[in-house]
Amino acid sequence: MSRVAVIGAGAWGTALAAQAARAGNDVTLWAREPTRARAIAKTRENPRLPGIALDPAITVTADLSAITADLFLLAVPVQHLRAVAQGVPAGPAVICAKGIEASSLLLPSEMLAELAPARPLAVLSGPNFAAEIARGLPAAAVIAAREASLRLSVMARLASDQFRLYGNDDPIGAELGGAAKNVIAIAAGAVIGAGLGENARAALITRGLAEMARLARALGGKPETMTGLSGLGDLVLTATGPMSRNFSLGLALGRGEALAAVLAHQRGVTEGVATAPALVARAAKAGCEVPICAAVAAVLAGQASLRAAMMALLARPLRDE
Repeated sequence: MSRVAVIGAGAWGTALAAQAARAGNDVTLWAREPTRARAIAKTRENPRLPGIALDPAITVTADLSAITADLFLLAVPVQHLRAVAQGVPAGPAVICAKGIEASSLLLPSEMLAELAPARPLAVLSGPNFAAEIARGLPAAAVIAAREASLRLSVMARLASDQFRLYGNDDPIGAELGGAAKNVIAIAAGAVIGAGLGENARAALITRGLAEMARLARALGGKPETMTGLSGLGDLVLTATGPMSRNFSLGLALGRGEALAAVLAHQRGVTEGVATAPALVARAAKAGCEVPICAAVAAVLAGQASLRAAMMALLARPLRDE
């Protein structure tokens, strides 16, 4: 039996722990706060995923240094990943968070490569809502790593009858898909919230996918990765699913609510808020045009109204698709 440690006890980390246990592993779930770890261990339930009991194979702890595992799943929000990763024991790791570090403009794999160059790294990404994964509903995802042996090892440990995993040799593309789709989902939610219609949302998703492919090419990834589960699949789910925090935030903004008020009422981290300006800055450094992401960043920063941002997108020069 393999030992899998999930670092981060939010909804997504808890869902991954449930899946790892379902796949037959001995699982440790790490929570940053000792009181929270004790509460989850005692009740066998995480308030972030109400009604879902933890498998008996899952041990909950707040002692990161004491964990030993064959595989670490890093499910800490990207803006906190650097601080936590420095304390994760040696061993292969799978990045399960989506975004770009705001302070450095680095993707998670780039950040972790700086911290521990010798650590084998993979990326898990795809159209996965935590509650559905925790319940064992059918889903698929991508394990992206340059080394085929690492991809196969991770897939063998985490796949099950209801959780289909595909390999991919483009971790940069997989990470960019997971980061950019959150930003585009905010725009999609704003379009619906403002009553601009399904035609507008479909056009925005399609052109957003084109932005993702351009950015992947500019940063050394593969544009074709964006047509797969970690690109189009994740984008469609996040830009249309009512459980998406990013879509829900955009929906509220489109209805005229203030950003601070929306964030105050959301549970968990809405990664697209921090990712938007970082993604735009990273794209600018690479000379890559990302007008939809730039419009979202401007709205979130209070530099443009939603209406002004939408009109600016529609007024862009005519050209071939």
